[in-house]
Amino acid sequence: MLLSVIVPCYNEEENVPIFYGEMMKNSAFLEKEGLELEIIYIDDGSRDRTAEEVKKLHEKDERVHLVSFSRNFGKEAGIYAGFQKAKGDYVVMMDADLQDPPSLLPEMFSYIKQGYDSVATRRVSRKGEPPVRSFFARMFYRIMNKISKAEIVDGARDYRLMTRQVVDAILSMCEYNRFTKGIFGWVGYRTKWLEYENVERAHGETKWSFWKLFLYSLDGITAFSTVPLAISSVMGVLLCAAAFVAIIGLIIKNLIYHDPTPGWPSMVCIILLVSGVQLFCVGILGQYLAKTYLEVKRRPIYLVKEEL
Repeated sequence: MLLSVIVPCYNEEENVPIFYGEMMKNSAFLEKEGLELEIIYIDDGSRDRTAEEVKKLHEKDERVHLVSFSRNFGKEAGIYAGFQKAKGDYVVMMDADLQDPPSLLPEMFSYIKQGYDSVATRRVSRKGEPPVRSFFARMFYRIMNKISKAEIVDGARDYRLMTRQVVDAILSMCEYNRFTKGIFGWVGYRTKWLEYENVERAHGETKWSFWKLFLYSLDGITAFSTVPLAISSVMGVLLCAAAFVAIIGLIIKNLIYHDPTPGWPSMVCIILLVSGVQLFCVGILGQYLAKTYLEVKRRPIYLVKEEL
């Protein structure tokens, strides 16, 4: 039986050997469970010496593998590549910065033996995060769970141990615009959730700025919900109804009081309001159209420069 560890990396030169060391410290349970190990580092077009550090580990330990992209394709592409390259009967995905503690692996595997198809992790605190970022993150999870059929747990990490069946199900979803948290929820299967306190990075800084997280949230919403399209349609109907009522009111007022409606400032405000709503709805349509455009082009999700 083989356990595949997928480690997406982007400029993680310092963390690559540290992560390997931590895995070796917590690998005693592998022998106990009769598991072989492979570690697959996915170098997502790093600009530092991440690939070179992985090569050093590969020379010492043939269980360490490298998949290096031709450029930065994003973490979603790295995750998908890791799933494609993993040969294990069980597959676990972890970050190289040690925010996903390898010490949880024995407990996670114990639940797999109990019959769970997947063991996922979630943070119970957001210690170290700016309050504004934490607030918007929680709001995103609430909105997604209301407008989408895919279950997305607040604080969910990508750190997850899966059986081969779950991995094959994820690989069957070969869409270009990927939102892994939503895909995990969409494929279903019996999942056990483990909670743990937030762990700060071993070295370096997060690559996820507030703006990148905002764009990522838009990808998630458009990938797993069509509710925004329904909202734009409802807004259009409500505005038409309001305009019809206003027209009837103005006609009655003019017939009874013979008072034509004066005032261009109010008219300008109404025009700006309606125009803003129209642009908002067009923007929603544009998001879905853009995703469709990228899907039908059928470009590869990633390109490999080097592989060990």
